[in-house]
Amino acid sequence: MLIDKMRNFQRDVMLFISGVALAGLGESVFNSVFNNFLNETFSISGLERTFLELPRELPGFLIIFVSAALFFVRSRRLVAIAMLLGSTGLMTMAFFSKSFHSVFAWVFILSLGQHLFMPLSTSITMSLAKDGETGRRLGQINAIRNASMICGSFIVFVGFHWVHFNFRTAFIVASMFYLAAASLFLLMEPGKAHPPSVHLKFHKEYGLYYWLSILFGTRKQIFLTFAPWVLVSIYKQPTAMIATLLTISGIAGVLCQPILGRAVDKIGERKILMAEAFLLIFVCAGYAFARALFCQSIALVVACACYIADQLLMSVNMARSTYFKKIAQHPD
Repeated sequence: MLIDKMRNFQRDVMLFISGVALAGLGESVFNSVFNNFLNETFSISGLERTFLELPRELPGFLIIFVSAALFFVRSRRLVAIAMLLGSTGLMTMAFFSKSFHSVFAWVFILSLGQHLFMPLSTSITMSLAKDGETGRRLGQINAIRNASMICGSFIVFVGFHWVHFNFRTAFIVASMFYLAAASLFLLMEPGKAHPPSVHLKFHKEYGLYYWLSILFGTRKQIFLTFAPWVLVSIYKQPTAMIATLLTISGIAGVLCQPILGRAVDKIGERKILMAEAFLLIFVCAGYAFARALFCQSIALVVACACYIADQLLMSVNMARSTYFKKIAQHPD
């Protein structure tokens, strides 16, 4: 009986790792081409690019209601639904993006899947970790995700350089990766069912975590929206360049994230989060003042370095996850 449980556990771990890797491939392909797609297809302004973040980030808020409404769906099944939503959003974007405003609907569907996937992937990862090794397991999964993002960026680089990819092809490829990830997640054991309860609760004991989440969301939004857009619209960088930067970030992440995970376990979340905040000051200053302080070529190098550092610092979010696990009133 114990041996069977161990085998099922190891099987679930391998299926989950493989699914996360495929999801990382899809995400990387999409991220590598999306800003260039908007710029080259619709020639939008910075203000219009900002408006597009409304349908992209609205699902991040609505997810509290979506997850509450789907409480009866077990998490390992819900993560498959998230991937199916992402795949649907990408496929519709590939074939039905007739105007800039039509993209709003497809981005909303894709983003709903992505935002549903993010907390589920973290919670499932922690459920597959041994006591005292949560940070280590998160670091491993994030490293695998980074490795897959390297591969995804490489696919885009090769595709646009030598295989005559266009944006539609890239979105279809990303959609297929999401669909394959959903298939693997469906093969996992469903896990425990959640009993009916009031899911939307606020606890004063979690006040600091709420503030950390708000600050991280603000910082993440600035990075996702404006960091690649600056490179595309201000520095006129092509799709292949964005893919190259994501590849470099991925390689650095593979090396750094397991170390970061162990550091979270050993020295604690507080010091890690303080170090991240301090380093972000220099990253933001680099974005803001590079063109004012340096010539165009050096400013581009500085902006690219800030982009890579920014991408790496996003991984510190694992410290917020392990902190919440420590203060959670109930394991569920």
